[in-house]
Amino acid sequence: MRRILPLLSSNHAGGRSALTCRYRCGDACFHEVPNTSGNEYAGDIIAGTLSRRSMMRTAAVVTVASAAGGAALTQNAPSAHAAAVPAAGDARHGGHGGGKGDGARGLRFAPVAPNTADTVTVPEGYAQNVVIRWGEPILRGAPAFDADRQTAEAQAGQFGYNNDFLSLLPLREHGRQVLVANHEYTDEQLMFKGYDAANPTREQVEIGWAAHGLSVVVVQEERRSGKLTPVSRHWLNRRLTATSEFRLTGPAAGSDLLKTSADPSGTKVLGTLNNCAGGTTPWGTTLHGEENFNQYFANGSSATDKRYGLSTGATERKWERFDKRFDAAQEPNESHRFGWVVELDPYDPDSTPRKRTALGRFKHEAAQPRLTRDGRPVVYMGDDERFDYFYKFVSSKRMKKGDSRAAREHNLTLLDEGTLYVAKLTGDSPQDIDGTGKLPNDGEFDGSGVWIPLATGDVSHVPGMTAEEVYVFTRLAGDKVGATKMDRPEDVEPSPRTGRVYVALTNNTDRGKAGKPGADEANPRNLNKHGQILELAEHWDDPSSDGFAWRLFLVAGDPEDPATYFAGYPKDRVSPISCPDNVAFDPYGNLWISTDGAQLGSHDGLFGVATTGDRRGELKQFLTVPKGAETCGPIIQDRRVVVAVQHPGEVDGATVEKPASTWPDGPGRLVRPSVVAVYRKDGRDIGV
Repeated sequence: MRRILPLLSSNHAGGRSALTCRYRCGDACFHEVPNTSGNEYAGDIIAGTLSRRSMMRTAAVVTVASAAGGAALTQNAPSAHAAAVPAAGDARHGGHGGGKGDGARGLRFAPVAPNTADTVTVPEGYAQNVVIRWGEPILRGAPAFDADRQTAEAQAGQFGYNNDFLSLLPLREHGRQVLVANHEYTDEQLMFKGYDAANPTREQVEIGWAAHGLSVVVVQEERRSGKLTPVSRHWLNRRLTATSEFRLTGPAAGSDLLKTSADPSGTKVLGTLNNCAGGTTPWGTTLHGEENFNQYFANGSSATDKRYGLSTGATERKWERFDKRFDAAQEPNESHRFGWVVELDPYDPDSTPRKRTALGRFKHEAAQPRLTRDGRPVVYMGDDERFDYFYKFVSSKRMKKGDSRAAREHNLTLLDEGTLYVAKLTGDSPQDIDGTGKLPNDGEFDGSGVWIPLATGDVSHVPGMTAEEVYVFTRLAGDKVGATKMDRPEDVEPSPRTGRVYVALTNNTDRGKAGKPGADEANPRNLNKHGQILELAEHWDDPSSDGFAWRLFLVAGDPEDPATYFAGYPKDRVSPISCPDNVAFDPYGNLWISTDGAQLGSHDGLFGVATTGDRRGELKQFLTVPKGAETCGPIIQDRRVVVAVQHPGEVDGATVEKPASTWPDGPGRLVRPSVVAVYRKDGRDIGV
């Protein structure tokens, strides 16, 4: 039997370096868990639950009925034919099991072997190009990037740092699309020569402000391949930074909880921070989740500051020295103006982006909508923190079709009115959960759940909290109603084909520690290093439903480890995966998963997995990223895959003078986060 892959040597969460933990999330995993509430854990909730599995099993079909007898989550188990398919190569070692004709449609490629190469490694027969790098000019008048002569003014016209979420939108110009990118955070140690973390200069701080935010840049596709190149200085190109104007909208806008000395109206915010993943709406806008915003605010002291993880002392970047709004002692409400979902109209470069308070305030990893049958958007969202929750928002307004001005103006109000919910899960085999990841006797981790309403408009559904308090302190509202504590719910994406919702739960090494919640059926492993992906089906396939069925689709890790699960697919035919982070779908309904902090001895990467049919659960690695990097923002189109390579070279001890990576431009050049497009050399569609 093959030996389980070695773990990376690291004292940090997942496989992240200490440097990444410092700059990306303010060492969040080394602080006390913010959720110290005593609400019920899933293990307590489900103690008296009867197993419905024994009543619903049939020979070929497995069904989990909803508690209300509504729509069920039904799976066709891998057939005898699938089990008998010969392994033409071991996917874990990069064999040619994914060659021509092998795999689900869209996943017919030779899987990339786990590796530690300082490059973007792609399958045989595929090519790649760097679409755009940090610092490349995108606005008129912006200079070319010069590592030794960086200025805040220049950076405000250049592509930002540490690209994360990506969206490609259609454009009525031949061969062109609009690329929208998040810029999650800055790592000044890898940006500036001689950087003194204890004493940053004002210029360095202002460059950091300008390197955060969002970029909009038109890209040109090459006809005979999937190559993309930026169209610099296009009239749609745009930069939004930590000092750009944003509007607070929705039911909490104007609340006393959002007012500051600089903004007594409580509606005008400067900047967006730590934008992680996001979403693309059916009406042509993009959504951007403000995640680890807490790390930018110093001297937090209130109970709500603690629940949101604000530092009680100085911050890593020392921004509070240069602008009092980052000092909670001087501006206690400023941090309340971050942690929202931002909506941007990429087709209107003069528009003011809006922070949608109706979607609640927490560490938003992402926000991806789907429509109800009558055209109302429903947005699914995760709160990326150990033992925090996942949510959905159901709008009360219908989307208008068409591209008229009236339709666009109406659709820009859809996310301001509706109901915000939080999820509570029950499992159907509580007696079988022992924290090891061993499958229950019924063969699956599964159960049912309910959506608990928190607020609708200006009406609170949480006793003891006003509606404004629910929106501004959404985590506390989840605590009060007994939401299920999860293992870092990050990206949450509904399948455009089946309507099933997939939740990436990255990891939680605090699960089961003394004084912390133990394993439950949705989070079945104590000291969870590798994470899992949960699959959810709304009752009657209605996104506005108040109940759902769920099961774990993947339990990540080395396939040789008994505590892993790949939707029942034979584990000797899948790639090893650890720490799922972002998820996306290809045109064929396959789920693609990018990883963050993988702990299996390989660099992070991008994986595709079939969600239906005989090959459901067959997971194949498509690429890996360079040393120290994370795979972000995957987009899977017919002819190309686009990824954001974030924080390359972010390895402990690395500096500008002593780089840990030479990507993307080779030795002697500054390491630069970049966007990469991957496509077939023969110009045909991906994976077919």
